[in-house]
Amino acid sequence: MVNKSKHNKGNSVKGVLDKNTSLGRDCHAGQVAPDRHLATVQKSAPMKIATWNVRTLNQKGKFENVKMEMTRMKVDILGLAGVRWKDADMITSDGYKMVFSGGNLHERGVGIMLTPNIAKSLKGFWPVSDRIIVTTLSSKPFDTNIFKCTRQQLITTTQKLRHSMKN
Repeated sequence: MVNKSKHNKGNSVKGVLDKNTSLGRDCHAGQVAPDRHLATVQKSAPMKIATWNVRTLNQKGKFENVKMEMTRMKVDILGLAGVRWKDADMITSDGYKMVFSGGNLHERGVGIMLTPNIAKSLKGFWPVSDRIIVTTLSSKPFDTNIFKCTRQQLITTTQKLRHSMKN
């Protein structure tokens, strides 16, 4: 009597003699194949954030143009430089919210514009100066702060930090 081993050296799996046999189907019929039940809905969609130097929003139709460009480019949060509006305030138009911080004159100014969906989570905003504004959005697991500042303000702040770190 000859003792035949069921060990196939070709694929090194015991009990498999045929090369076309699939262990996943034959031995583990109760398991789900990895491509059968893929998740189709994300818990949260990615946000698109952008910046734009608008030079001024103090012209007729410019604000509406910014809203149209946000929709066209599918931007959720838009940081604006060169707004050139006086004081600091929040305005709402067609569900879009814009918070801005300007000075006493129609010079400089920054703002943050939010789509209607993101605007629902706006908790507050703080106009620091005519070059810096901070907003807080309600999010999970913690709130999100968004800072908008001009390039010159960023350079000046960075230089001050470097100087204070040296001392």
